[in-house]
Amino acid sequence: MAMFPSLSPHLRRSLSSSLLRRLRRRSSAASAAAAMDAPSRSFTTTEVSRPNIVQKRSLDILHDPWFNKGTAFSMTERDRLDLRGLLPPSVMTPQQQIDRFMMDLKRLQVNARAGRFDTNALAKWRILNSLHAHCWPCLPELQWIISTTKGMYFSAEDRGEMMSMVYNWPADQVDMIVVTDGSRILGLGDLGVQGIGIAIGKLDLYVAAAGINPQRVLPVMIDVGTNNEKLLKDPLYLGLQEHRLDGEEYLSVIDEFMESVFTRWPNVIVQFEDFQSKWALKLLKRYRNTYRMFNDDVQGTAGVAIAGLLGAVRAQGRPMIDFPKQKIVVAGAGSAGIGVVNAASKTMARMLGNNESAFESARSQFWVVDANGLITECRENIDQDIKPFAKKLKEVSHQGLSEGASLVEVVKKVKPDVLLGLSAVGGLFSNEVLEALKDSTSSRPAVFAMSNPTKNAECTPVEAFSILGENIIFASGSPFNDVNLGDGKIGHSNQGNNMYLFPGIGLGTLLSGARVISDGMLQVASECLAAYMKEEEVLKGIIYPPISSIRDITKEVAAAVVREAVAEDLAEGYRDMDAREFEDSLSTPSVPSSGTDSTHLDRVATPNLEGGDP
Repeated sequence: MAMFPSLSPHLRRSLSSSLLRRLRRRSSAASAAAAMDAPSRSFTTTEVSRPNIVQKRSLDILHDPWFNKGTAFSMTERDRLDLRGLLPPSVMTPQQQIDRFMMDLKRLQVNARAGRFDTNALAKWRILNSLHAHCWPCLPELQWIISTTKGMYFSAEDRGEMMSMVYNWPADQVDMIVVTDGSRILGLGDLGVQGIGIAIGKLDLYVAAAGINPQRVLPVMIDVGTNNEKLLKDPLYLGLQEHRLDGEEYLSVIDEFMESVFTRWPNVIVQFEDFQSKWALKLLKRYRNTYRMFNDDVQGTAGVAIAGLLGAVRAQGRPMIDFPKQKIVVAGAGSAGIGVVNAASKTMARMLGNNESAFESARSQFWVVDANGLITECRENIDQDIKPFAKKLKEVSHQGLSEGASLVEVVKKVKPDVLLGLSAVGGLFSNEVLEALKDSTSSRPAVFAMSNPTKNAECTPVEAFSILGENIIFASGSPFNDVNLGDGKIGHSNQGNNMYLFPGIGLGTLLSGARVISDGMLQVASECLAAYMKEEEVLKGIIYPPISSIRDITKEVAAAVVREAVAEDLAEGYRDMDAREFEDSLSTPSVPSSGTDSTHLDRVATPNLEGGDP
């Protein structure tokens, strides 16, 4: 142990013998390597008095334990070695790195850190594609073990440099990017630069559900600061320690990022994830008609909710074409609520003929309630996105309602078919609200408590079934157990997980080569999911399929998206293949043992086992 004099006796005892042997071998190898000459450009680090000879660049350095200093690389070194964007923006001192390591060591058992994990991308592909249904919830925890490079970081300090930074990423082809600014990570709030985990996790789901090649995905964190005071005061925080940019300054960073990634990868699809409400809709409107992009929190959530709403119509024993007759009370007018209302009304209008009168009729079926009550045309400073759904005074007066009416009042007077919660207010559907729903004019009313995480759910299935009885449809955004109603009857709790749709939307867009992701493509994805369930299942109150069917669902959704892109004349094909070839030939994602397969999907999804550009 003399070769480790700096280690405390306690830490030396904690380290496994295998790790010590590994460190000894590396120490010997380092001595041998120091004697070898390697012709290359050199530079002087801040830690030694003579130049370090470094031939490697970019990710090769980060994958080399001898040269990788991680966040201790200075900005000069990052620029010189093509590392800019491959590390979080904050530069750490060696002591700060030690402090972070010791903090991690306290959190994790030593034996979880002592061994080496197989980080091969193909191994990761196989692991994800062999997971059973009960393993899906563990993916966020699993990704830190099986992910190697964590993605790219673009910060406010990189303005003017992003166009060159994108070339630091080694992949010549990237099919999918998931990007976040870390401002609204589900259930955790503003995580700043630490929010990149959500982008990594979502791309893991693309790999698992859609068979997307893991060599062609890129998680991205855009660091524009943080408003989390704890992070601003944390000396070990890896992001920019300044308050978030706003207004035009914020937009200029996102604009430069979008222009840069689409310049290098013109056919990439960008999924926006966990942006705060004030920016989610604005950025969607800003880019959706120019770039191949969508926002999962707005459009993905809306699509899954619509599929559930269509399923609820079927559960009433009625055809989905009757959806425009549903009366829907919506609790919540944030980005998710507005997204669902907009998309649902467009689905209704599509069924009614897609003309102006159809849209007017569709909008009349929604009553939107926010923290200040029912939204009417009298509301001051009304959000322009929700304004088309503000009720006219004449209409609400006839119903005995007024501006600002409470949720209980609205449910009592409207007697809706559906009570849809997107408020992020836990327990909002109180006993009084649920009691009011008993007077619904529907033969089988539906309660959708869609807010996440579990503590924000508007009600639980136990509360809904205990008050409303067995003859309802219940869906939620968070997972809940089914409810035992006695006498062998089950109250089914349906989870509307965005995972049902976004992998298929991304895969269908990729295969079709659609220039943009249209409302029609999103609507057919929802309708496809709603139609996936068998009639006998729907009549039992089961409106979403099991997660174990995710690959088949993704295939069906992708095929529907491709067909719609072709019908709208948006499809330009994937690489050398015409989009029309895919309409009837999509196959279930699978990884062939030989690395060769004739199906179109495998040409997109399977990593090239021979090396080179797949």
